[in-house]
Amino acid sequence: MAYPAPVESLVRAFEALPGVGRVSAERLTFHVLRDASAGRGLRDGLAVALESARRCSECGNVCEGKTCEVCSDPERDATTLAVVEEPRHVEALERAGVFKGRYHVLMGALNPADGTEERHLAVKALLARVQGGDVEEVILATDPDKEGEATALLVLDALESAGVEGLTVSRLARGLPAGSAIEYLHKGVLEDALEDRRAIRRRQG
Repeated sequence: MAYPAPVESLVRAFEALPGVGRVSAERLTFHVLRDASAGRGLRDGLAVALESARRCSECGNVCEGKTCEVCSDPERDATTLAVVEEPRHVEALERAGVFKGRYHVLMGALNPADGTEERHLAVKALLARVQGGDVEEVILATDPDKEGEATALLVLDALESAGVEGLTVSRLARGLPAGSAIEYLHKGVLEDALEDRRAIRRRQG
């Protein structure tokens, strides 16, 4: 027997989220239906976020105003950009307190399985920032998994094609556990990965 239309609609809404299958979507649906306060909290939280959350006009991170706190801070090093996949990676690095530069958020990683392609990523916006003249180093701080590595290579190709003179492109040190996600790494691991980052070059010939 099928669920009533309003219930099925909520199940499908949860199921549309990344990593949420049918069974998990059903669990979430009946949790919020069983716990009215949780349901109202979810509804109100979504309403506020959809109404007030913005993309920073500089780096693409989430914020409430035109620019995020990092881009608005004159004490941050504007010559160094860490390129990350998602806003949660900015939060992880900020929480660890190991990076004093600025960020560029791609809003995703190359992933053919879920349809994320180059056109979905903020690579052109990155090139515009780099060509603006203030950036001296771009740190590729994508996850050390296959999607993150593919994304780092894509960004490297784009930067090299742009031919910005004197620009250093570096990658987080290889000490990061393969397949891990930056937001789950300990502060010390992130600090070491940043301090031991290496300049990278495309192989010639």
